[in-house]
Amino acid sequence: MSRLASGLQRLRRSSSPWEVLWSTLASCGLVLFSQLAVAMVPRLFPSLSLLAMLPIAGLVFLAAIVLGRLWRRFIGVAASAPLFVLFNILLLWGVYVFIIRRETSSLLDMLINAECALLLWGLYRILSGDPGIVACDSSYLEEAGCKDFVEAIYSSEKLPMLSRVRQCTWCKANIRGYDHHCPAFGTCIGQKNHRLFMALLTGFVVAESTYTMCSTKYITRCISSGTIRSENPVSLNMVISTMLFSILQVLWQAICL
Repeated sequence: MSRLASGLQRLRRSSSPWEVLWSTLASCGLVLFSQLAVAMVPRLFPSLSLLAMLPIAGLVFLAAIVLGRLWRRFIGVAASAPLFVLFNILLLWGVYVFIIRRETSSLLDMLINAECALLLWGLYRILSGDPGIVACDSSYLEEAGCKDFVEAIYSSEKLPMLSRVRQCTWCKANIRGYDHHCPAFGTCIGQKNHRLFMALLTGFVVAESTYTMCSTKYITRCISSGTIRSENPVSLNMVISTMLFSILQVLWQAICL
């Protein structure tokens, strides 16, 4: 039943294969654009400390997202928030594997790889699962004397089965134990996926904190060993920018927790 309910929710927002493809490309492009924009911060302000770069990186990232959303009006393609999250996970994981990993201990390496893998699994579960969608048969509406499902929800004393059901104003789905609609995951958070949502949010905080620790160790070792000048500036800027991005993510996700 949960798979059926999830399928009904996806059906309301179904798109053609071409629309899905263009949305995927737009999401990937927005991730690259925003991360490259943040990577310009250490390049333009090399004398600043990482702490001083943090608010600048936040403003640059926000400006890049706003520009990306304005640009979609010209091309007529909207980026997908869940794909944006997915591509950011893959980018951070890629930067770690190809740049930072050589300066990381074996134990920490296994830990961060496991965390990234679990994030991808959790993201798949929350996107494919059922938040608690409730489908009401027309016979129930007739019995309660209600014209539509929304009226039945707000007159829940007529139908006790709907006492904890609320309609999402974003996707118009009727969710049992409705908490909120999460734009980042593109799904409602309700009775059936609230624990998964909290676990996933905690997982993001832990994984991004681990990534920040690894990237900080990488930068510190490059400075202490005197090899920072011989490092590829593009690689070094990507490490710094993704670390700044991770810190920003941890800050607002910790507030949500």
